Amino acid sequence: MKKTAAIILAAAMAMGLTACSGFDDEKPAETTTAGTAETTTGGTQTEAGAKGVVYGIYKAGDQTWFIDEGAAAQKAVEEKGDEFIYVDAKMNPEEYLKAIDNAIANKAKGIVTCIPDQTMSQAVVDKCKEAGIPIVSADDALQTEAGEKIAPWVGINAYVIGQANGQWLADYANKNNLAEDPECGLMILTMDTVSSCVPRAEGEYDKFTEVYPDFPKERIYKADHDGTTDKGNVAATSVITAHPEIKKWLVTGANEEGTIGAVRALESAGLDANATAVGLGAYMAKDEWNNKGADGTCMKAAAYFSSDSVGAGSVNVLYDVISGKEVPIETAVDAVIVTPENYKEVMGKAAE
Repeated sequence: MKKTAAIILAAAMAMGLTACSGFDDEKPAETTTAGTAETTTGGTQTEAGAKGVVYGIYKAGDQTWFIDEGAAAQKAVEEKGDEFIYVDAKMNPEEYLKAIDNAIANKAKGIVTCIPDQTMSQAVVDKCKEAGIPIVSADDALQTEAGEKIAPWVGINAYVIGQANGQWLADYANKNNLAEDPECGLMILTMDTVSSCVPRAEGEYDKFTEVYPDFPKERIYKADHDGTTDKGNVAATSVITAHPEIKKWLVTGANEEGTIGAVRALESAGLDANATAVGLGAYMAKDEWNNKGADGTCMKAAAYFSSDSVGAGSVNVLYDVISGKEVPIETAVDAVIVTPENYKEVMGKAAE
């Protein structure tokens, strides 16, 4: 598991992640929980019934995932009669700590958060505990250097979701006998410094090689990036340039932005017509399909999990902590693969 991290959280539903909606006609997601967290995490001095302010502090608040997650969190908080303040930490640890200090200074009722650097986790939890302010992590856990969670966490069932992508790509490659095609390669966009993202890429690799063991491992490449579309594009471009012998790329990654970055790199290289990409989240894949149609993009599938379920879920867990309830230390959401043929039915209003 690595370090660096990210946002607010969600509990019950069946999406597949990590995520995107919160409307009545959206398919509910199944959740799994593990362990319990003492309600003293972050303190519980604020009365659940007292009107107050909840902060949502997200590491990359300008990204679609966090915008949608924050909107769902805001709706859940306002339904409780409280105010929600959304903060974009801009992937900047200093900005993030400033936001935490502001929330404490303003006597926040609670905080839901995705931290930009998980090495700061203990300091953040200690600050909140001293101030008596409950905190719940979303997407990226607040954890020790050994990876042990030190605050309740809501996010996606990372490894299982990665496996779903690996399964889909392996089935596709097997069906088209791509192991025998020397011009075909698999690229996995990794995020090795984000603990919540590492299992996604691992699940993709493990399931792909398990289901399709005939595919040569020397034609499987990894491109590491920071989670942004731009850096995903740069990382993918480097791999594409280094391997001109590969003309037919299979692509997946640890998040939607990185995969979209690779899609753009393939388009720039003129290789998109023979490429097949699988996203992780579907919140950008659906834009590809809405704007370009199934045949206008090499993004052919995506693991869908609702950012809404993570956003609302993290708030639900937070209010349970505020109320003095014992909550699970982990609340995870699973995903379902969507394609241009079924995404509108599966995603509901989130597909718009």
